[in-house]
Amino acid sequence: MEGGNNSSSNNNPEELAVGCLLSIRTTLGDEFEGQVVTFDRPSNILVLQEPSKPSPRRNLRLLKANYIKDFTFLGHAQDPLDPNTCFLDLTALQQREDVAVRQAEADAERIGVGVTSEAQSIFDALSKTLPVRWDKTVIVVMNEVRVSSPYHSESVVGGTPAANDRVKKVLDFERKRLQLRSSGGQ
Repeated sequence: MEGGNNSSSNNNPEELAVGCLLSIRTTLGDEFEGQVVTFDRPSNILVLQEPSKPSPRRNLRLLKANYIKDFTFLGHAQDPLDPNTCFLDLTALQQREDVAVRQAEADAERIGVGVTSEAQSIFDALSKTLPVRWDKTVIVVMNEVRVSSPYHSESVVGGTPAANDRVKKVLDFERKRLQLRSSGGQ
């Protein structure tokens, strides 16, 4: 495939070198432009990098080659995988990983171990308005009020009377909501 704007109905992606810029029309009617990143012969998948206009970020599109209806060769560009032009901000990647790990740990701490789904629902409801954590199977609210199984108002102990009343109120409301849901009130 040499020259400027060759249109091809010879849909052989193996002819396309890494870096080729193409305008592609698929058998499903999609039309887009992209740069060839690679072609995986065993899976017959063409990997294309699509530019996104508002930012320097790029999208990758994986396309089964047999879905290419036709394509137009638009020219050559730099190798998209050239290590001299590809830049990975390792500091930013490490920060994103750290944030993701912290979030996953925080999410894991919010899941009760050895508790019923009802207990978890009650915990989740309390956590929407109050700071809560698990202490084994006991829900600890505001680091002072404790709610033990079976997680009824009578199971609430500790804390100031106002905090105790607030937890009981949220607990009663959540129990009513769970009853409505289980009795078919969805």
